[in-house]
Order: sequence, then C-alpha cells, then structure tokens
Amino acid sequence: MMKAGTKWLAWTLGAVLFQGCTGSQASVVPTETRSEANMTKRVKGPFDVKVKPMAPDAEPTAYPVGRMSLDKKYHGELEGTGSGQMLATMDANQSGGYVALERVTGTLQGRKGSFVIQHSGLMARGVPTLVISVVPDSGTDELKGLTGSMQIHIDAQGNHTYEFDYALADAP
Repeated sequence: MMKAGTKWLAWTLGAVLFQGCTGSQASVVPTETRSEANMTKRVKGPFDVKVKPMAPDAEPTAYPVGRMSLDKKYHGELEGTGSGQMLATMDANQSGGYVALERVTGTLQGRKGSFVIQHSGLMARGVPTLVISVVPDSGTDELKGLTGSMQIHIDAQGNHTYEFDYALADAP
C-alpha cells in the first residue's frame, strides 16, 4: 500500500503525463456556407506550461482526487495565455483520469479574444486517450462563434506543442 505522500505524487505525475498524451479529438464540422471564414483551419505551435498542485482533499482515500492550477503561454498563430484548473487521479497501475477547464486569452491568427477549452483524459494501464474541445459559445470579441479541438504533444526533450483545428462562424 502506498503512503499518502506517494499517492499525491503518483496522481500529480499522472496528471502531468496526461498533458502530453496524444489522443482522439472531437470532429470539427464547418458550417454549410462556403465562405473562407467558416472553413476549418489548423494552427500549430509551441507552448509552455506550469502545473502547480493545489491543496489536497482533507481525507485521503485509496483513489485520491487532486487539484492543480494550469498556467500556459501559447506561441505561434495562437499567441496568448491559458489559465485553469485540473482534477486528476492516478493509481499504481497507471490507470486514472483527468478533467480540466482552461480559459485561453490572446490572438488566433490575428483575431483577439478569449475562449474556454475542456480537457478530458483517461489512462488505462499506461495507454492514454485525450479529448480537448472548445466549449460552445465561449468565444469572446473577435473569437465569437469559435468551435474546434486541440491535440497536445510532448517530444523526448520535454518540449510542448499544440495542433488546433478550428472554425469561426461568420459575424452577424
């Protein structure tokens, strides 16, 4: 049986590992019109991330749920910051899950605004799946009507990159 401190470390590391897994992504469906504004686009670039543990649950359990804050800086055609919170759990068999909500604020191919993305990750004995989707109607300013999904990758040197497939509805 793992000690409480070891369990805390296990789920923290598990959640950080989830941040780098590549998984399936929600499909992005462009609207029926053929205008350039409604076509699905892909942007890629690097990002920096800091994950900080938050206070643990008052009563640890055999399968603890931990909380962490997210602080990201996106670079490239998505230039801005991301901040949010994550809930995660992990066991000794490398099975667990995490969910997170993150508000991204900045510019997307020159359009200013913010939007929220939802992360949902599962790991079954070390095999990860991850879905990151834009929360419907969360876009603000020039990003109103934004839909899309994101994949994140970590290379062998620990560098983080994103691929973001998105569409923007025509402004009214």
